[in-house]
Amino acid sequence: MKTAVIIPVYNHEKQIGDVIRRTEELQLPIFVVDDGSTDNSGVVAGSFPGITLLSHAENRGKGAAILTGLAAAGAEKCDRAITIDGDGQHNPEDIRALLLSVENGESCMVVGSRQGMDNGANVPWTSKFGRKFSNFWVWAAGGPLIEDSQSGFRLYPVVESLQLDVKARRYQFEVEILVKARQQGIIIKEAPVQVVYQPKGERVSHFRPWLDFWRNSVTFNRLIWIRLLRMLQL
Repeated sequence: MKTAVIIPVYNHEKQIGDVIRRTEELQLPIFVVDDGSTDNSGVVAGSFPGITLLSHAENRGKGAAILTGLAAAGAEKCDRAITIDGDGQHNPEDIRALLLSVENGESCMVVGSRQGMDNGANVPWTSKFGRKFSNFWVWAAGGPLIEDSQSGFRLYPVVESLQLDVKARRYQFEVEILVKARQQGIIIKEAPVQVVYQPKGERVSHFRPWLDFWRNSVTFNRLIWIRLLRMLQL
């Protein structure tokens, strides 16, 4: 099966070069999606001749960037795609762990379960709380009961993922697609991966706790109502 790597990036000019460099060692096609960065992220990514750089004229959200990458990977006949954040939080070497979770070429989704989130160094409280909050509500909305529903380090089956009609376009995309995937009978697995949180002041995060918790709540509310309506129709 042909596997691609998708790296959504938004204002991570200091980290994106190292992420690409380490990912290139795996010798997989790489699609970097610059989601309307206002710094030099696109310039840095474009300096790597071996990758495909895709750009949004303005910031459209992480989910929109992932969909752009999935569409491009599909156009290149890739069967599956690994998404890895451009901020240096993930270790590209762990891509092997996601690939090893797939048995006999099965079509499935694999979520990288970040280890050490509860007691790791520099892990913000928003990430600890947000993961537990999301895990419960993904399950309540009809999705899988997994350990790390907010992890952006994943393996997606390309064609199936593009057909799931996910509405969210920002961070909420990653929780909604889990719910939609389970409803469509797609196998969902987890694989342990490492996580790196830089000290406060070094890591560039675009997660806005109260706004994004609100957006998550709106998304879960919509998904739960859809689930309830479907149950009433049975």
